[in-house]
Amino acid sequence: MTPRHARALRHIVFLVCFFGLWEWGSRSGLLSRALFGEPSQIVLYLWRGFFVTGNLWLDLGYTVSGTLISFVLGTVLAVALGLVFTQWPPVEVAMDPYLTVINAMPRFALVPLFLLWFGLGISSKIAMGTSLSFFIVLGNTVAGIRGVPQDFLILSRSLGATPRQLFFKVTLPSAVPVIFSGLRLGLIFSMLGVVGAEILAAEHGLGQTLAYLQSNFNMDGVMALLFLLAGLGMLVTKGMARLERWLLRWQ
Repeated sequence: MTPRHARALRHIVFLVCFFGLWEWGSRSGLLSRALFGEPSQIVLYLWRGFFVTGNLWLDLGYTVSGTLISFVLGTVLAVALGLVFTQWPPVEVAMDPYLTVINAMPRFALVPLFLLWFGLGISSKIAMGTSLSFFIVLGNTVAGIRGVPQDFLILSRSLGATPRQLFFKVTLPSAVPVIFSGLRLGLIFSMLGVVGAEILAAEHGLGQTLAYLQSNFNMDGVMALLFLLAGLGMLVTKGMARLERWLLRWQ
């Protein structure tokens, strides 16, 4: 058995024991179903939501689309502004106090404002997710570009590299690992922002359904959506890690 298979087997054994004890505790009365739910009922809720009624597909679609759109918007704006900051430092000096003030504001306190501006639809959720991912990606973009070793730049200039070649063949590839660490966090925070805004007020989405189930004390449904969101977050993280390894395969 390979180390990878052994590691996977250990995880499977742990999960089987964990959920088995949980199921036994719920059925025997040691754990309150009103507080912890029951694994078999959690699985049944997901089965009904996806394959019987199909309502979870709609909510999942709204949450995922809002997350991806807000991540793309936040990333494009952050990378573009980060490039401006590194090429023209006076612009960063002028804008830094204002960006610091905005970043220091509790972002969820802005949800009522976003709702007034963009309504209950997906637009306000995108605004929330974008506001969270933007500053994370911006900071890593600036740090990654400025963290390129000066020896690389000096050597490239001495070999006759043009500014365009210097940026695309030296600066940007060297900054990719740092930028991608920000992208991974930015994608997760985009999802957190979208789900958080859905919990407060929304027409559709996993967050809105989660808030509804909580208000009705449906703990099986609440736990089911929490596991679904956790799985979605894990897929997002693994996907970004695979993309980073593919882009850095030259190293």
